[in-house]
Amino acid sequence: MSKTYKTSVNSNYNFELSQDSVSTLDALKTADNTFHILENNTSFKAQILASDFNKKSYKVEINDTTYAVQINDELDDLIKEMGFEIGASKTINDIKAPMPGLILSLNVSEGQEVKENDPLLILEAMKMENVFNSPRDGIIKSIAVKTGDAVEKNQLLIEFEN
Repeated sequence: MSKTYKTSVNSNYNFELSQDSVSTLDALKTADNTFHILENNTSFKAQILASDFNKKSYKVEINDTTYAVQINDELDDLIKEMGFEIGASKTINDIKAPMPGLILSLNVSEGQEVKENDPLLILEAMKMENVFNSPRDGIIKSIAVKTGDAVEKNQLLIEFEN
């Protein structure tokens, strides 16, 4: 059985595509994100200008006209029907100690702007050094500990601005 994709173009033109029809599309890749497409003896130049894989949305230019394209499959529809949002993630606003330990070093200060995966601090626990990286881009609102502090499980370490 062929998989079906529900496609929306510019939020007002909706249609369904089957996996079989997509696989038989006469398209030739001419460069990165650029394709030559032949459909019903008509030639089209297509370029993917932007894409968001998590939201399954794309900005595509075809013969000098730009389109916003959204593509969903049966799983996306089921997730939406169940009330969940695709690609949604919880924003983390604070870092708490996952276990008792000792703060070995702090790599940030209050008011500092950090990027996702920047090292924030090192916690020694059970004779192991655990580096805590930033879970998101943001600004450090407050630091509740200092180097040398002993911390308990679930104790607030760092808080982000909302």
